[in-house]
Amino acid sequence: MVDYTRGPETGDATQILGSAAGSSAYPTPSSVPTERVVARLRRHGSFLILPSLLFIALPAAVTYGVSRFPTGPEFWMVTGGAAAVFLFLVLWPYLVWLNRRTTITTRRVVMHRGFLVRERREVFHSRGYEIATRRGPLQLASGSATILLTPGTDRPLVLVAIPGARQVVETLHHLIEVNQVVPSLPSRDSGTL
Repeated sequence: MVDYTRGPETGDATQILGSAAGSSAYPTPSSVPTERVVARLRRHGSFLILPSLLFIALPAAVTYGVSRFPTGPEFWMVTGGAAAVFLFLVLWPYLVWLNRRTTITTRRVVMHRGFLVRERREVFHSRGYEIATRRGPLQLASGSATILLTPGTDRPLVLVAIPGARQVVETLHHLIEVNQVVPSLPSRDSGTL
């Protein structure tokens, strides 16, 4: 957090903001609005149904396979296959689900994703964007939807299978409305054109 009470003797605030503390151009804590987190979202949990069922069934399948083939190459095939199923069909989908998250704040929508190479995309409410939703039959049953945020000419920000999509879209509409800066036109009475 930036300490706005520092004076020009520290050099930090003067170098960053270009004016001395106490001047009218120097921001005060009351004039800088804080950015608050409105919601933290992940993909709907229905994405994890199949990995959960496999996680429950895998010990039974391994027990059956090991009891049927206690020695030899079949034993190693059963244990290796179970390990591969666990890694790729149970653990990987769970890690993917954990790694993709969206944060909606009072100023922007931020999407994070990726394991080794992190990708972060932001869309500011003040710039405005188009909101579109798509629902499949399973999403309709679970109350989720895919939300597309299209900020002008940039590529759309896709929020896949967001639970409570109706409330999220209403919140995004409200945040866009609040953050839109509409320049005021000079009045005719002031004499300026």
